[in-house]
Amino acid sequence: MSKQLFVTGIGTGVGKTIVSAILTEALQADYWKPIQSGDLDSSDSLLVESLTSPKLKIHQERYALQKAASPHQSAKEEAIDINLNDFEIPKTTNSLIIEGAGGLFVPINEEDFMIDLVQQFNLPTVVVATNYLGCINHTLLTIEILKLRNITIEYFVFNGEFDEDTSRVIKNHLPSDISIIITPKLNSINSSEVRNIAETIKHQFNI
Repeated sequence: MSKQLFVTGIGTGVGKTIVSAILTEALQADYWKPIQSGDLDSSDSLLVESLTSPKLKIHQERYALQKAASPHQSAKEEAIDINLNDFEIPKTTNSLIIEGAGGLFVPINEEDFMIDLVQQFNLPTVVVATNYLGCINHTLLTIEILKLRNITIEYFVFNGEFDEDTSRVIKNHLPSDISIIITPKLNSINSSEVRNIAETIKHQFNI
């Protein structure tokens, strides 16, 4: 059975793209990054493509912006207006992993944020967190706003090493119906490691 999931994070640089690659491989899914801001020569789409099976489809970004900044700023510098109505989920019979840009309140224009795009797609989410000072606060704020917007959280990902206390506090405040994925800290990022973790997740959740 195919799944469509929107991968978001508690902030920027928490490992959404690696987790997206792992889920893409685990589900043998298509992948789509609606907005890429900067790093066009080493984009998230290109990274996921390099880490997953060659047969999997990587859909073209709706917006590929030059400046490595918030999408609204990058688009403004290129005289581009991003509108929520510009986005259409790629048509596919496969599962689909959609990766957002940054966290939920990254602005995509002067009025709308990434969470508004999530809400428009009406898809369950995967929330990715990594361990740093302040991650509890950012995690619980992310969870609360998704609950407030009635956006389903299907998976929560502890990406990398978490100390026991931080992990306990976060788990105590996660809704009871969320499936928890734990991904190890990767010493190197390569397709073999992604494939191995994907196989573990497939067996854990029978997907």
